Amino acid sequence: MRLGVDLGGTKIEAVVLDDSGAERCRRRVPTPRGDYAATLDAIAALAEAAERAAGPCRSVGVGIPGSISPHTGLVRNANSTWLNGRPLAGDLARVLGRDVRVANDANCFALSEAADGAAAGLAVVFGVILGTGVGGGIVVDGRVLEGANGIAGEWGHNPLPAPFLVGELPGPRCWCGRHGCIEAWLSGPALAAGAAPSGTGAAAGAAAGAGAAAAGAESVVVDAARAVAAMRAGEPRAVDAFERYCDRLARSLAGVVNLLDPDAIVLGGGLSNVDELYVEVPRRWSPLLFADRAHTPLLRNRHGDSSGVRGAARLAD
Repeated sequence: MRLGVDLGGTKIEAVVLDDSGAERCRRRVPTPRGDYAATLDAIAALAEAAERAAGPCRSVGVGIPGSISPHTGLVRNANSTWLNGRPLAGDLARVLGRDVRVANDANCFALSEAADGAAAGLAVVFGVILGTGVGGGIVVDGRVLEGANGIAGEWGHNPLPAPFLVGELPGPRCWCGRHGCIEAWLSGPALAAGAAPSGTGAAAGAAAGAGAAAAGAESVVVDAARAVAAMRAGEPRAVDAFERYCDRLARSLAGVVNLLDPDAIVLGGGLSNVDELYVEVPRRWSPLLFADRAHTPLLRNRHGDSSGVRGAARLAD
């Protein structure tokens, strides 16, 4: 059996999968925000409880909202900022008493959906997270592609392609310090701010996204959901914001298709529940692809919020 742990900003979740991929146990505890030592202790206690319930596991994988630098071995780029600069993989191996595989949570999502999810059986899968932030992961022949610098799939911190709408240059400031990142345009807070009657557009969305990511705010999903509801009700500002969102998402994913040409793109995160995206975005990206026909399917995830922790459990496969 395999143990997977998803270390999030508000919760830590563990799951035990058997060899068939069936769940044998699931546990969840609040994340001790801002306390690194307490976070290690919480993961150790959660792992112990999961194995006590389901039996010993041959491997442990942990998904985190950041990545491990292959150069230093330290966590970087985590919006759970108390993890940054810490030797998390080594510390987890110490407290758990065994080797631990640690990967970005978007990589875990992509691995889960490629293994037995929406893209099961496909050779090249690009998994996309659209939520408080924007992330991505690449799976090739059932294995995560990490890259020489450990950043393969990090499309959210590339500039928005082909900016042409009013205000797209230089673009809003992203939490990473750059301007015009895809994440600053396509996060849930950016959509919500653009649709809000008193919103100030993408710049406010980027600022809201940075603050929500740092705080782990669950309200972001509610705000984005309200924006979608307003769009469906025909509220002009929300309709316009959603049109711009679809256009920007199509441009951004067209660049991924032209570079990687995956067999499928799978959406995750809160905005993956918006049905209209699966029609509008492929329609808009088709003219942008360097191909005579656009065959790339845009898929809704199969495992929902469970994909991250299920992918973490599969890291040692």
